[in-house]
Amino acid sequence: MVSPELLRRYPYFGGLSIEQIAVFAKAAKEKEVEKDYFFFKEDDQLDSIYLLLEGEVGIVTEVPRKSLFVQSSSIVSGDVFGWSGLVPPHKATASAKAISACKVIEFDAATLRQKFQDDCSLGFLMMQRTAAIIRERLKDLRIESLASRVD
Repeated sequence: MVSPELLRRYPYFGGLSIEQIAVFAKAAKEKEVEKDYFFFKEDDQLDSIYLLLEGEVGIVTEVPRKSLFVQSSSIVSGDVFGWSGLVPPHKATASAKAISACKVIEFDAATLRQKFQDDCSLGFLMMQRTAAIIRERLKDLRIESLASRVD
């Protein structure tokens, strides 16, 4: 568990009551990783979502047969990633790699999914926020795709 006071500093939790933030705090633990650590890889089953506290994470996709990863998004302090842990079928659509040493809060996605089902208003609100994250990642991917065609 992490402190609800820590979580309430971040926009993803803005407007939530302390009781709602406590749901997240009880499903959370802090984690530190070194540069080049993979939080997850494309097609992995995701059991966690993450809030980045310190460092930088790249959302990357592997180029087949070249052992090369192309970064489509940069995750910075305060950003949430690993949204696939909340959205069926709970499989990663890309990989997440630490670009630098990172400190994150890791949330148990199964616990959160159950809490969202139990409290539908909280679930609806958080799925709206998750949809906004997905929208931003799609925009990043579109921009990256267009940029690679220009080169």
